[in-house]
Amino acid sequence: KVKAQLEEKEGKTFEVFTAVEFKTQVVAGTNYFIKVHVGNEEFMHLRVFKSLPHENEQLSLHSYQSSKTKHDELAYF
Repeated sequence: KVKAQLEEKEGKTFEVFTAVEFKTQVVAGTNYFIKVHVGNEEFMHLRVFKSLPHENEQLSLHSYQSSKTKHDELAYF
């Protein structure tokens, strides 16, 4: 659901976009930290926010880190 948001921020299209790991953090909603394979040996870490159900908002790409590898630890950022 956030692929288009990331593509817009990066100004490019990702042929491969596969989540390989995730962690969650409960706040006033939920932060999802997701390691995504975007092709070749390149990975990105995404921070996606999901609001509480009564707020009825879409998932939003809060921030991301590029130039990651498969073995980089997925941590809060």
